[in-house]
Amino acid sequence: MRLFTLAEVVRQAKENSPSYRYTSVLFENKQWQYKSFKANFLPQLNLNGYLPEYNKNIVPVLQPNGSIIPQPNHSAASALALSLGQEVWFTGGYISINSNINRFDDFIEGKERIPRRYTAVPATITFNQPFFGYRWLKWENKVQPLRYEEARRDYWERMEGIAEEATSHFFSLLLSQISLQIAEKNVSTNEILYKNAQERFSKGSMPENELLQIELSLLNSRQNLEQTTLDVEGSTLRLKIYLGLTDDEPIMLVPPSEIPEFAVDEKFALEQAHKYRQRIIGFKRELLEAEMSMARAKGETGATASLFASFGLTQQAKNIPDVYQQLSEQQRLRIGFNIPVMDWGRSDARLGTAKANQELVKANVEQQRINFDQDIYLNVKRFKVLRNQMAVAKRTDEIAEKRYTLTKERYLDGQIGILDLNVATEERDKATRSYVSALRNFWMAYYNLRQITLYDFELNKPIIAE
Repeated sequence: MRLFTLAEVVRQAKENSPSYRYTSVLFENKQWQYKSFKANFLPQLNLNGYLPEYNKNIVPVLQPNGSIIPQPNHSAASALALSLGQEVWFTGGYISINSNINRFDDFIEGKERIPRRYTAVPATITFNQPFFGYRWLKWENKVQPLRYEEARRDYWERMEGIAEEATSHFFSLLLSQISLQIAEKNVSTNEILYKNAQERFSKGSMPENELLQIELSLLNSRQNLEQTTLDVEGSTLRLKIYLGLTDDEPIMLVPPSEIPEFAVDEKFALEQAHKYRQRIIGFKRELLEAEMSMARAKGETGATASLFASFGLTQQAKNIPDVYQQLSEQQRLRIGFNIPVMDWGRSDARLGTAKANQELVKANVEQQRINFDQDIYLNVKRFKVLRNQMAVAKRTDEIAEKRYTLTKERYLDGQIGILDLNVATEERDKATRSYVSALRNFWMAYYNLRQITLYDFELNKPIIAE
């Protein structure tokens, strides 16, 4: 039989449960997404080409006099290009260095035909710079770090959520096991009482209706024992499934005996939540994304222009060595523009929609901030109340147990009837279950407090790893 404390169940859930594996994979996915985004700021080296491209057909050929005459074509071409490019994220431009070589084979014989020739561009530098448009990488450079930090903090919140859920399963099984212990104790006690009642009835010192009442209590306690046994099996199975345990070994839980003692100030808890919770990062991201959408609308509806420039060296020859000799300059420059003259209000509509959405996001975030603060405040208050309720429930359980013992002794001495003993028994059982429920509520509130603040008040340090 395995013995588990609450701390061991929480640790097992955080290390091996299916919920932990899902949380880990989800965060790993976010990490890869962020690494993919960061790669946009690094140079990209690409090699491409085709080896070869074979053609045998008839193609129209433009003659010097302007006429077009179909000519047979039987050729093969090969190309190889190497490029090194880099996004200029703060301007939205793109710069690259390129090199390529091409080979052309002509399989049709003729006096003026060259059977094989090469062309090459050993090196060329190109730069493409748009103006006035939407610079997506500049905005993504602001948003993506927030998304990653949000995912990182969400991971730690989910881990505390796993602890809270594990606590719920722990106390569900613990309550079932304690109910089983109570049921076994009640069956044992009722069997003793029934045997004693039979002896007293046979001597004529007990009426038959009281004997029947005791027998009825015995039958009910046996029936309750069967139900609580089934409850324990179900709760054990659910806990094992949550923890990822696959063996058939029974589990026995040890109730938590030590309660962490620490003070929680509402203002301090709110400060820690503002400092560490992923939702606070989410507020910033939502506002920034609304601003980004506004910038996109402006960039895609107004006038735009772009500059394209390239400078390189080129040559053509019949063999590869000569293609890199006596290189000629190759230059290109282009300035383009686009000015919307009449779009029938489309630009105004897009800008108006983006502006309205931005205002809506601001209002929504402001309301969520208020709700966020209220939620923290109420949960801290609730934690304090549950701590006090737990202390009261513990004392109530002690009193009920003592009262039951005294009532049982008085009944066996013949001072009171069976109904008084039944009432004391019910009150004892109820008080015991209430105490376990109070423990459950306290510990779930404890882990909920850690989740909503990402702060360990017991150790006085943040939960989230830097």
